[in-house]
Amino acid sequence: MSYDLMVFDPAAAPQDRSAFKKWYEKQTDWGEGHAYDDPSVCSDRLRAWFLDMITLFPPMNGPHATEDFDDPKVTDYSVGSNAIYAAFAWSEASSARATMLELAQKHRVGFFDVSSKDSGIWQPTRAGGYARVAW
Repeated sequence: MSYDLMVFDPAAAPQDRSAFKKWYEKQTDWGEGHAYDDPSVCSDRLRAWFLDMITLFPPMNGPHATEDFDDPKVTDYSVGSNAIYAAFAWSEASSARATMLELAQKHRVGFFDVSSKDSGIWQPTRAGGYARVAW
């Protein structure tokens, strides 16, 4: 069991709760026909987020993979064209959530707290802020 979070391209995701859940399920079917460990498949904003994120939470797989598998910060990322799913060790949950949300705001991508009971999503606003939507 892991602590799971996701960032996504806000232009690709619906803001309506029901539509977002369906979109999320499609994203996590992992049916895009490419390897899911390489950030070259995603948008520039998602890739920039990923490259910042892996400086603190290194990836388990892919071209940027760490060799230090004993590090509890090692994270299993699944990279799609419109979303990046991250599975963290529970011991890193608080730090991972704070870091991921901060970097999502910085790079203007959406944030979905998959492991939260209320499964809230956050997206950049037109006014330049960042707000919880659809829940």
